[in-house]
Amino acid sequence: MNLAKVPNDKKLNLCRKYYMAGFALLPFMWAVNALWFMREAFWVPPYPEQKQIRRYVVVSGVGAVVWLVGLVTWVVVFQQHRAEWGATADYLSFFIPKGIP
Repeated sequence: MNLAKVPNDKKLNLCRKYYMAGFALLPFMWAVNALWFMREAFWVPPYPEQKQIRRYVVVSGVGAVVWLVGLVTWVVVFQQHRAEWGATADYLSFFIPKGIP
């Protein structure tokens, strides 16, 4: 979709929908929102709805980064301590490695 052809009020509505979808545990939507509306929020000439779009873009970007950091942290911690956690880690694992840890 070419955002240059969309009216400003519809841009704001679409940006808000992507922002709200991120709260449904879909942080990918926040990342898409931040990247897709980045130009509209910061680089085009000012228009009335731009301030709200900018806020949604910034909060979506921060939310996506927080989710990414949390996910990477969990993966690193789980991989480092999986053998120590015994049966609990086995219940959390889809694939259980064979052999001695």
